[in-house]
Amino acid sequence: MAKNVFGEELTPCSMVPLTGFYRNGCCETGEQDVGVHTVCAVMSDVFLSFSASRGNDLSTPRPEFGFPGLQPGDKWCLCASRWMEAYRAGFAPLVFLEATEEGSLNIIPMELLVSHALK
Repeated sequence: MAKNVFGEELTPCSMVPLTGFYRNGCCETGEQDVGVHTVCAVMSDVFLSFSASRGNDLSTPRPEFGFPGLQPGDKWCLCASRWMEAYRAGFAPLVFLEATEEGSLNIIPMELLVSHALK
């Protein structure tokens, strides 16, 4: 069973839109998940623009992949390294800690996650 950054049972991140590497609503990871999609982040205009500028347009719907496109306020499982990149650039989105998988701590210090926690 996957654990969150507090060592507790991982809370689902989002069912609508359906997120997670395994599209089960949770920010779980495994061997196939090279990107380590473990951070449950709350999308914002600023972050979505930043992500698009880095070649990952998360706003545009891609129906051929069953992807609705994300809007500000949507929760989504981000790659931990993308979150860190956004943090360093000053665009890190808020984080839903109870739904952020503990493996994120291998890439992101806990104090940074807490400082960007969804209140």
